[in-house]
Amino acid sequence: MPKIAHSPGVTAGRVGRSRRVATSLAEINVVPLVDVMLVLLIIFMVTAPMLQRGVDVKLPQAVRAQQVTGERIEITVPAIYNQQKLLYIGKDQVPARVFQERIRQQIENRANKDVFLRGADSVTYQDLMEVIDMLKGAGVTNIGMVARLPGER
Repeated sequence: MPKIAHSPGVTAGRVGRSRRVATSLAEINVVPLVDVMLVLLIIFMVTAPMLQRGVDVKLPQAVRAQQVTGERIEITVPAIYNQQKLLYIGKDQVPARVFQERIRQQIENRANKDVFLRGADSVTYQDLMEVIDMLKGAGVTNIGMVARLPGER
């Protein structure tokens, strides 16, 4: 509640006209706070997608490749698959010996049992066939091959 203070030097007869309200100046100014918070929100929204990094794979080119939308399971076969027998499910590195069980766990509750296979251009056809056999053994019904357009990186 604001306090009503009398101005010094005012006579008693003129008290009603020259009242001054003394308020506390300990209030937070909200407008600059909201401005700073909105700027920080915009900065984080712009920088967050730049921090996500996937596995670098040089994909083979396809002239008629189309963009795939929606939630999907991506399998990446890196160039070192032949030596280390490591695959990627999304961004998770998985040894080939447990790969089939991991895929089975991921697709067991899904309506569509589709996966998308990305392979480096230096991966042999035999290595891709091994991975496709493991996917079929895990219960995958459709396997999409991911390619890049000639102008893409």
